[in-house]
Amino acid sequence: MEQSLIVRGAPQEYECREGAWNGLEDHLQRRNLKRVLILHGKNSWQAAKPFFPEFENIYSKFMAYGGRCTDKEIAKAAVYAKEERMSGIVAVGGGTVSDLGKAAAYQLGIPIIILPTLAATCAAYTPLSVVYKEDGEMDRYDVYPVSNSLILIEPSVILHSPVNLMVAGIGDTLAKWYEADTMISQLTVQPIEIGVASFAARQCREILLRDSEQAIAAMKTGKLNQSFLNVIETNILLGGMVGGFGDDYGRTAGAHSIHDALTLLPDSHHQLHGNKVAYGVFVQLVIEDKWNEIEELLSFYRSMNLPASLKELGFSLSDAEYKAVAERAAAPHETIHYMKETITPEVVYQAMQALEVFMAEKNSV
Repeated sequence: MEQSLIVRGAPQEYECREGAWNGLEDHLQRRNLKRVLILHGKNSWQAAKPFFPEFENIYSKFMAYGGRCTDKEIAKAAVYAKEERMSGIVAVGGGTVSDLGKAAAYQLGIPIIILPTLAATCAAYTPLSVVYKEDGEMDRYDVYPVSNSLILIEPSVILHSPVNLMVAGIGDTLAKWYEADTMISQLTVQPIEIGVASFAARQCREILLRDSEQAIAAMKTGKLNQSFLNVIETNILLGGMVGGFGDDYGRTAGAHSIHDALTLLPDSHHQLHGNKVAYGVFVQLVIEDKWNEIEELLSFYRSMNLPASLKELGFSLSDAEYKAVAERAAAPHETIHYMKETITPEVVYQAMQALEVFMAEKNSV
């Protein structure tokens, strides 16, 4: 598969500090945005609302989204924003709200401002949306030729977010190294921008392995520490830089193809994105015959309660389901083909089976 290399390195402005949200109105006024749609989730909004500033000179309307980033939800948000003559969209919430806001704003040709309430993905940072079908199956990635206008991170909001969502973000961001490395290591000449992506990806791994336990401890005690700040910025900023500078060489390879394939299973829709990706990392490593790396990561997975097998994800697949997932993961359009190995449904099927056997043996010791 042919890969592209277009740098989309960063949002126009980014700020991460306590009290960052308090400056939202000033940021909007500097952008001459006088009418904004506040797009938000439901549960996340209850946590975010106490931190959200009141506007004195900005006209705003609030809209709760329907739970998924689908073409139907994108159209709904875009139509409402157009009817209200909005000059910008402010997305407050997790990755799905961010993706929905980006898609609607792009359709209308207006800026998107993102206030993340979670550090579960790099969605707040990146100029792309993951779009799903109405039944929950992953449909496509839409990449935009414009950067997000502004990212404001209030650490205190994320500090009190669900721990399991932060852990899922750690799993998703850890995959940045493994997916980028499997592609970048194939290059005989490494362009400067790919070198930046590779550095960011390696930092993702090093920081997460070093700081994640203390970051989770901060969430459990409700007290900010430097490890927590390091991890949220790794998940959002560094994670976004990997794909921002590396483009197709820094986005997704095997692990995310496994994730995408698992969305075929209705039961998987209740599983967090990052948990499925974390499992996908191990399947990718099996395909690469990197069992030593799996051994090295296992203790970290255990400390974070990340799933290392389908059984740990709560799945018990029939042989037909294994084959359907493997077929979907190896579909011609999937990024798993960016790996140097020749990928077929049988290769994926055998890797998934081998991982289950390996983990069963580990758990029986």
